[in-house]
Order: sequence, then structure tokens, then C-alpha cells
Amino acid sequence: MRLILLFAAFVVLGLAFESAVPHLVSFRALIPNLIIILVVDLGLRHHGVVPAMLAFAIGYATDALAGSHPGLNAFMMTMVFLVSYEISTRLMVTNALVGATVVFFGVIATALATVAFADGFNALSDTGSMLPGLTLQAAISAIVAPFIFSMLAASKRITGLPVRAKRE
Repeated sequence: MRLILLFAAFVVLGLAFESAVPHLVSFRALIPNLIIILVVDLGLRHHGVVPAMLAFAIGYATDALAGSHPGLNAFMMTMVFLVSYEISTRLMVTNALVGATVVFFGVIATALATVAFADGFNALSDTGSMLPGLTLQAAISAIVAPFIFSMLAASKRITGLPVRAKRE
């Protein structure tokens, strides 16, 4: 229950940030994708059914607030969680560098998958113009990720949750 409440608080803050900041900053690529950072942390450090359902719920909350295609963010966040989970089971240690790398590719993959599912797979041939901005957003998200991971770790310590995966 503490895990759900902790991530719910961070998701509310992340969604509020991602909704409010575009009104202040005109270039959307400068805004990190905090939701993917949270889902990657969830996949790297928490294993089981509850974290997977929580990743789906995070995507569903994103859909409810800003989703143009219902269920697409829920699906994509679940996929990011599953990839993060698989990476964490294959590596001996999942540190901030691994998490930032997963965030970088997660931001790019979710954006491209969103274009593919929303506009059809043929639309991927027209994504060349969006790649520089998308790469910038992915890089900014990857740079911000270790700070968010450390904030989550501190919050987990305060609430008595495990900071690392059980096998580490």
C-alpha cells in the first residue's frame, strides 16, 4: 500500500509538472518525461503483480489527463515497465546509469510507438522532422532521471520501502 501511495504522489506531481510547464516553456522538447522515469524506476526496483498494475495505472492516469487515444499511454507504460523489469532481471546491478539509459530509449520508443499506433505505421517514415526534438527530450529526461531516482530512493527510505530490488 505504501508503494502505491508513494508512486501516486509522484505521479500527481509529475503530471501536474508536465501539464503546467508547457504553458511556460514553448519548446516541448525541453520538458523531461517524468512519467517514464517513474515507470522505469518501478520496473528496475519493484517486481511483482502490484508494480505491473501500478505501471498500467500510471499510464491510464496519463491517458485520462492528456491521452489523445484512450489506452495508448496505459499500454506504453506497461511495455516500458516490462522492458525495465526484464533488464533488471538480466543485470547484476541496476544503477542510475542503467536507469537513465532505459529512460532515454523509453522516451524515444514511446513517442515513436504513439505515432505508429495513432497515425499508422506508415507515418513512421515522416518522423525525421521530429527526431531532433525527440532526442533532445530523451536526453533531458535521461539527465534528470538520476535526480528523480534519488528522490524516490529517499522517499522509499522514509516510508520503509526497499530502495533496491531484492536480488541486489
